[in-house]
Amino acid sequence: MKIRIACMTAALALAAPALVMSLPVTAQEKTTTVGGAPMYPSKNIVENAVNSKDHTTLVAAVKAAGLVETLQGNGPFTVFAPTNAAFTKLPAGTVDTLLKPENKSQLTGVLTYHVVAGKMTAQDLVAKVKEGGGKATLKTVQGATLTVMPSGNTLTITDQKGGKSTVSIADVMQSNGVIHVVDTVLLPG
Repeated sequence: MKIRIACMTAALALAAPALVMSLPVTAQEKTTTVGGAPMYPSKNIVENAVNSKDHTTLVAAVKAAGLVETLQGNGPFTVFAPTNAAFTKLPAGTVDTLLKPENKSQLTGVLTYHVVAGKMTAQDLVAKVKEGGGKATLKTVQGATLTVMPSGNTLTITDQKGGKSTVSIADVMQSNGVIHVVDTVLLPG
């Protein structure tokens, strides 16, 4: 009996490398860390955003506006995602006011002003800036426009009121588009 067990153990030990070598190797997803959490390209915008501790205000706003289903859709979307710190730059009480049910349409307008149809990477944005002679105008899902311009090694997004936001983390790839983290909330005119 001991000999049979020893022979089977030896046979398994010899076969194990062959078994391991024949298993398929899966490539790891290239993630970007945002708000302390990895953002997975195989997940959609909402699935990733809910894990970022830097985007809890944005996620709450998306839920209050009823945009979760939209941002989980096929897209593709380019989202300029303001951080919690960006929301704190707004005048005191603004976020609380926007989150009230009676202000849902205004909140929806502000949030969709941060979304452009299509997937535009930083490289795509830079190309549009070059085509535009130093700036690019993007039409948002909300219907108004944003202006993109270079600023050193990054991009600046200017809203219709003249407010400027800087892209702090570019090209956070999603299954249904791309997120560019921004440091200021953009406001339509």
